[in-house]
Amino acid sequence: MAETIATDVVIVGAGPIGLFAVFEFGLLDMKAHLIDILPKVGGQCAELYPEKPIYDIPGFPVITGQDLVENLKRQVAPFAPVYHLNQMVTGLKVLGTAEEPKFQVATDDDLTIETTVVVIAAGGGSFQPKRPPLAGIEAFEGKSVHYAVRKMDAFGGKRVVILGGGDSALDWALNLQPIADRVTLVHRRDAFRAAPHSVNGMRALVAAGKMDFVLGQATALKGENGRLVWATIRKEDGAIIDLPCDDLLAFFGLTMKLGPVADWGLNLHENLIPVDTEKFETSTPGIFAVGDINTYPGKLKLILSGFHEAALAAQKAVHYVFPNKKIVFQYTTSSTSLQKKLGVAG
Repeated sequence: MAETIATDVVIVGAGPIGLFAVFEFGLLDMKAHLIDILPKVGGQCAELYPEKPIYDIPGFPVITGQDLVENLKRQVAPFAPVYHLNQMVTGLKVLGTAEEPKFQVATDDDLTIETTVVVIAAGGGSFQPKRPPLAGIEAFEGKSVHYAVRKMDAFGGKRVVILGGGDSALDWALNLQPIADRVTLVHRRDAFRAAPHSVNGMRALVAAGKMDFVLGQATALKGENGRLVWATIRKEDGAIIDLPCDDLLAFFGLTMKLGPVADWGLNLHENLIPVDTEKFETSTPGIFAVGDINTYPGKLKLILSGFHEAALAAQKAVHYVFPNKKIVFQYTTSSTSLQKKLGVAG
């Protein structure tokens, strides 16, 4: 049985707002664990527009999405947040009371965390992988069809077919090639939405005969009891081939859904979570919502607004985590104790 972890705060979503929440909660001595369905931190900024310039972050006339994420990671590093990536929150149980909240959070990776406070910073919801339009694919999902790589060793000695032409497809083709029996990348075009060095690395392996690239699209899957045997591919020239296949990885992008949050008993409005503007708490005491997933009169879906919301949520949450502690508001510019926490005190 998996061990239950205990912490002060669980933050659902490791995008910019979730990361900055770590900073605000950390200044008040609250320890945070972050859970995100993506395999890396950064949310939309890292996954959808890492190179896109952002012009409305205070103090930065222009900054890319990925640079913003990297800066936030450095900013929160002194508070040693614990990241649980490639996981989705599947359950939340209320263990405490309105006056003394306590929650149990469970994920689809057999993780259980008991926490005093939950902060939902999941943007417009959780990112869900797009399913390829292949008849009967559901029967193979979780057994031999995958949308993420949790443990590389699981693909050791396997015949792996990878669908897609973005960074995820190319990166995993390169990473799995040394351990798999054979890796075949399938993409409908001989052009890719991936980093040039990854594309060049893939082409070099193909030229050396160490992996395969097929120009075409998957049209059918064959196997039984959830285990694949073949992936049928229609090549660009119209020819139909059956690729031997033990595991198929599909990287067709992501879509956003509210997901299990909809079943947490919170009052929802058009798939958004209403909060007050004093502390950004939901209808359940101890659960806060910050960033694009919340709604209130005058709401602006801006990163800088989410930063403000996280700061006020922390000011309320600290009274749940440390009910008997006297809280004195301090500024990082003048507080020696805060500067020590940040590792910048002389």
